[in-house]
Amino acid sequence: MQIHELKPDTPRKKNQRIGRGGRRGSNCGRGMKGQMSRAGRKMQPAIRPFIKKYHKLRGYRFKSTQLKATIINVGFLNQNFEEGAIVSPKVLYERKLVRKAEGKVPEIKILGTGEINKKLTIKKCLFSKLAGEKIKKAGGIIR
Repeated sequence: MQIHELKPDTPRKKNQRIGRGGRRGSNCGRGMKGQMSRAGRKMQPAIRPFIKKYHKLRGYRFKSTQLKATIINVGFLNQNFEEGAIVSPKVLYERKLVRKAEGKVPEIKILGTGEINKKLTIKKCLFSKLAGEKIKKAGGIIR
């Protein structure tokens, strides 16, 4: 193969003809009259009518990215765990007492509803003031 035999991969783009000198006639290929034939023709965005129909809400709103903690009561722990057991989010998930949230083992918050009379060791859980008092009163440990 020699240099004079080479050919481009893509055909050459033809220049657009503009105005009267572009051999396109008086309307220059834009048709006759109307918004589309004028200079500086700007079309309304296709989405605009839909935007106009939506309700406009006051204030700044955003979707929280923080996961909400799964709530468990002290009475629930008393029913489902034996004396001296360790309670953590992972253990609760393995026993199928809580579900995953967005593919992760959820954060757990323990509330003070119900009674507890077993010594439990609680790890990596949030808890309310009342729940903490009840767990400690029963002889449990919070870490």
